[in-house]
Amino acid sequence: MARGVFIVLEGGEGCGKSTQCRLLAEALRGRVAEVVLTFEPGATSRGAVMRAALLDDPTPLDSRAEVLLMNADRAQHVAEVVVPAIERGAVVVCDRHAPSSIVYQGVARGLGVDTVLAVCDLATSGVHPDRVVVLDVSEATARARRAAVPDRIELESDEFHAAVRAAYRDLAPRFGWLVVDGEGTPEAVRARVVAAVSDVLDGL
Repeated sequence: MARGVFIVLEGGEGCGKSTQCRLLAEALRGRVAEVVLTFEPGATSRGAVMRAALLDDPTPLDSRAEVLLMNADRAQHVAEVVVPAIERGAVVVCDRHAPSSIVYQGVARGLGVDTVLAVCDLATSGVHPDRVVVLDVSEATARARRAAVPDRIELESDEFHAAVRAAYRDLAPRFGWLVVDGEGTPEAVRARVVAAVSDVLDGL
């Protein structure tokens, strides 16, 4: 059986990732045999516990603890969800993956890109996305789209969120991430996302 495809959507808070993951999965379900829609952190039973510690508790969390918890969740997610799905030949559409840690903890938290990259590589056992799409929106759009009840990360300062957005754009050439305009209607953005992943789906 042919190996499946692993697609990740990324971006700062309020960029529309979750909506676009759902719309992409819907668009692909008529094109491929199986689509697995998933997310990080918290898609597994163990991961849900780690997600609560990471996002639901608003008290400060050490940056090193943050990146290690994120990647403990990621290791379980890759082993339990991602690898079995791509081995079945499925298309996996994931809301966040290792690029989030590289940007949020590596750059915005100041732990260093290469340090965080090494932690992510351990967690993923060398399983990398076939395509990473970064949704880029203005600060005003991001603020308007953020959740009414913010989590610990969403409560960070405007300066933190600006650093996250800049880091995605700055690191995209190094890692081969495709930056896509996330402004406009959900349907308009979906068309851009579908176009950005179409080549990795050839042959499925």
